[in-house]
Amino acid sequence: MFKVGMSGLALMAMSGCAMMSEAQLGQEPNLTVELPVTAPATPEPISEAYVWDLTELYASPEAWDAAYDDIKARTATLSDYKGTLGQSAEAMAKAFRATSDTAKDMVRLYTYASLSHDEDQRAPESQERFGKAQGLFQTFGEATSWMDPEVLSVGKETVEAYLAEEPALEPFRFTLENTLRQAPHTLDEKGEALLALSGQALSQPGQIYSLYANASIPWPSLTLSDGMEVKLNQSGYSRYRGAENREDRKAVFDTFWSAWKTYENGMGATLNAQVLSAVFQAKARDFDSVLERNMFDDALPDEIYTQLVTQVNEALPVFHRYLKLRGRMLGVENLRYYDIYPPIIKADTGTFDMERSKELTFAALEPFGEEYLGLLRQGLSERWMHAYPQEGKETGAYMSGSAYDVHPYVLLNHNDDYDSLSTFAHEWGHAVHTQLAKSAQPFETAGYSTFIAEMASTINEILLEEYMIAHAETKEEKLYYLGYALESLRGTFYRQTMFGEFELAIHEAAERGEPLTGAKLTQIYGDLLRKYHGEAEGVMKIDDMYAVEWAYIPHFYYEFYVYQYATSVSGAAWFSEQFLAGDEGVRDNFINVLKAGGSDYPHNILMNEAGLDMTKPDAYQAVVRRMNNIMDRIEALLDEEE
Repeated sequence: MFKVGMSGLALMAMSGCAMMSEAQLGQEPNLTVELPVTAPATPEPISEAYVWDLTELYASPEAWDAAYDDIKARTATLSDYKGTLGQSAEAMAKAFRATSDTAKDMVRLYTYASLSHDEDQRAPESQERFGKAQGLFQTFGEATSWMDPEVLSVGKETVEAYLAEEPALEPFRFTLENTLRQAPHTLDEKGEALLALSGQALSQPGQIYSLYANASIPWPSLTLSDGMEVKLNQSGYSRYRGAENREDRKAVFDTFWSAWKTYENGMGATLNAQVLSAVFQAKARDFDSVLERNMFDDALPDEIYTQLVTQVNEALPVFHRYLKLRGRMLGVENLRYYDIYPPIIKADTGTFDMERSKELTFAALEPFGEEYLGLLRQGLSERWMHAYPQEGKETGAYMSGSAYDVHPYVLLNHNDDYDSLSTFAHEWGHAVHTQLAKSAQPFETAGYSTFIAEMASTINEILLEEYMIAHAETKEEKLYYLGYALESLRGTFYRQTMFGEFELAIHEAAERGEPLTGAKLTQIYGDLLRKYHGEAEGVMKIDDMYAVEWAYIPHFYYEFYVYQYATSVSGAAWFSEQFLAGDEGVRDNFINVLKAGGSDYPHNILMNEAGLDMTKPDAYQAVVRRMNNIMDRIEALLDEEE
């Protein structure tokens, strides 16, 4: 998702409205089952039905230009309301309504600029439009930075009296109550302005990482056993690390991580700067830790983070069982880290073109019921997707639901394979979530948190996996889908929690005043790799060089974000386990969770609407049960063959 640094109102307007998938955020692909059928990357020609229609946002670029001028002028007038919030309930409502209406139109403006830019990032006119939209957000933030401090100066008692007196303030109740909650960590107007000015400087480590990873490191080449010479840049590594020949994949690992090892010191300084930036911001707002500050934003109890780590660590024997099963299926006795990616099963699954993807996704999601399916049917029948790759297009996949008065848009790079089908179901989970939230919430509370958003998409993947397993026509095909589901859990539940442990460890070290050098980061990450992969138990050997992997992971520049993939798959497994058992009450509760949008804090929504308490062990045990169940099914099929 994206969140722009603005006043509380603008954050409320933007937070969670535009969800980006893992690929959009730069996550390395974790799924390693083989896709045996190679489909053409781009059908010729691309049907108009698979290209989104942006005229529903603005009829033309000229219409966008006119809207930009109007919104820019309105933004300039927002500071006129400064000093009026305490005059009366009516005056406060007037100021908040003007700001919210401007924010809503500005989000629509940004959505058009962002989507048209991602169609072809080479187009100069799209680049300029996107830059103007980003700049307008900065202007909006400056024009409204006084609002939170002024609300606090009005005082809790008066704000509550205004809410009771003025119905026009009702859409802003949650925003106002949240602003009051943040009082201990909100600075005065001058302090807030100073922190806003520091934002660009504090964001530089992430940009430096991107320059290293995508432009500055001279990536080496390698000749594989079949004579093919390959360049091991980011995409080359992702493609060839799962090579069938074990010596090839060892050579890929050795070559790629040697390149990163050369930059260990520079990358260490870069990540250290990111961590110090986070520590500064936490201290500036009087938080005891960076973790506390990040959990506070969505009023998430710290116990959610600690319970996740506890439950995953207790379930490491289940992960080790998977690694041993992987070794069995690969025919490898002494597992090494470079054995984590090769496919464990081959099967002829056929192609998954767009029409087949629609049909299978719709069939798999039938347990949701007609309200959900009706919204999905509407979306799939309209031009809401940009489905296939093309030159200059943004890679990966995401859903953008920011424009409140217009439907969500979905960007895909569909390659007609099963991974594309899974991504299709994932992103449409975000899209239907957005539709449900908009149907039940005003603009001011329609935006939802990442914490819940990824549950809405991950549950679709689980339902799709079970549908495909149930309808597999051969034993090999069934093993293929079971293996895909198992590998998905490895990459989401275990790997992302390991990332989360690493994040917590390095931030706590910085808070103790310990320097974070590249070597220190490698040592911390290496210890976690060995713990998670069971080196002491003789499950998998981790070579010292591979512990520099931390330098490659972009997530560490998205502060305390990755753990939410693990909590999301846990919640999705908790819901889907009951869905698949036919519990319609739980299904209805889940729909209500999605409809709640951002009308309350995510932990409260899950508790009140569905009885899911993410601070308790039960919230994480469903995903462990699912992993064991999948392995039981795989082993039963393998035993049939022996």
